[in-house]
Amino acid sequence: MTVAALEALSFGLGRTARAAHAAGHRFVLLTGDRSVYRHELATARGAYGVDVIDVDTFDPDAVRGALASLPDLAGLINTTDTWSVPAADLAQELGLPGPDPEAVKLLRDKARVRRTLHRAGLSAGTAVEVEPRPESAELVREAVGLPAVLKVSAGTSSRDVWIVHDYEGLRAALGEAEERAGGAGGASGLNGSLFAEPFLAGPLYSAETLSWEGRTRLLGVLSRQTSRRPAVREEAAAFPVALPPAELTALERWVGDVLAAAGHDQGFAHVEFVLTRSGPELVEINRRIGGALVAEAMCRTLDVNVYEALVDVALGRRPRLLDAPLRPAGPAVAFVLVYADEPGVLEGWAGLDGLNAFPGDVSWYPVRAPGDAVPHVGDQRGCTGMVLAEAPTAELAQHRAWSAATTVRPVMKATEGR
Repeated sequence: MTVAALEALSFGLGRTARAAHAAGHRFVLLTGDRSVYRHELATARGAYGVDVIDVDTFDPDAVRGALASLPDLAGLINTTDTWSVPAADLAQELGLPGPDPEAVKLLRDKARVRRTLHRAGLSAGTAVEVEPRPESAELVREAVGLPAVLKVSAGTSSRDVWIVHDYEGLRAALGEAEERAGGAGGASGLNGSLFAEPFLAGPLYSAETLSWEGRTRLLGVLSRQTSRRPAVREEAAAFPVALPPAELTALERWVGDVLAAAGHDQGFAHVEFVLTRSGPELVEINRRIGGALVAEAMCRTLDVNVYEALVDVALGRRPRLLDAPLRPAGPAVAFVLVYADEPGVLEGWAGLDGLNAFPGDVSWYPVRAPGDAVPHVGDQRGCTGMVLAEAPTAELAQHRAWSAATTVRPVMKATEGR
């Protein structure tokens, strides 16, 4: 039997392949760009290798043809936001286990999710769609207030997100959104419609969850550090956050209610939230396992291959991880994203050879390779790699990862015309 993945997150293929083989299945990746998985494909060798089919994954007919060529296809995995709806549609079309495509479509629309939760009493604020032009500023101020957040309904990797604290900043952000959308009458360059929602004051976290038939289990909480304005990008994360037991229990109940209201009843979810003075408030829901090195952190800390649950769900069976003891048996883990300081072509990194001098079993996970163009540095597209470190607590792991990451510097060559 075969388990296939329609694209995937940059990291985790090796562990997914091991999980599929443990279940007695071959594992195949369908991708339109195997360079995204350089690190994983270089390390996922031997008995737990990944078979790769190169196909235009934006072409539904090409994907259907590739899946039809696989013998005894038993399950279809998707761990990305971009391909979540096509994967759900294909699974239903092929009679494979999978989520309700309509629920997936709801979760891909951040504005609809916010409005749904507001109606259910699970979000203090709502979402208001706005035209990407400075003249929309008054509507935002009246409907949402200031400070506010502007974002797009189907955005990923912190792209097209503006945090605005005053009226002039709001007009400027709307003007920038208009430029990205292509201007008046232009073809939209925004991933979905633009909307505004209230700014949430407090630290940012993510709840990593697993659901089956409506029951949701909280696997743990990550801290998440973001950059200062004007860039809105993630800088670091640590797992597991040591919340007081009563607060952790209340959080598990809250996130279960949020996912139920949003129609998510099976599989992993990565739920970002801000812990405000009034309690948790949703930022967004990603109906997948956590990206970057989130899942790697869970595997190490919980001392279990959490991707086995991913395979279980793809095969239509209750994931064993729902009932397994969740006493952290491994170290706490933190990772720091290393960004290019300016756009250009990556030539390499300075400082990698010194990482083994730092405590915490420090590891380097490259996201880019020498020769890659890095045209954007204001969001996650500017990340060139990640430094991961371990420690007895998440706080210490964060300190270790940060100290090591500050010694790594991407070496960039300016592109022509700069």
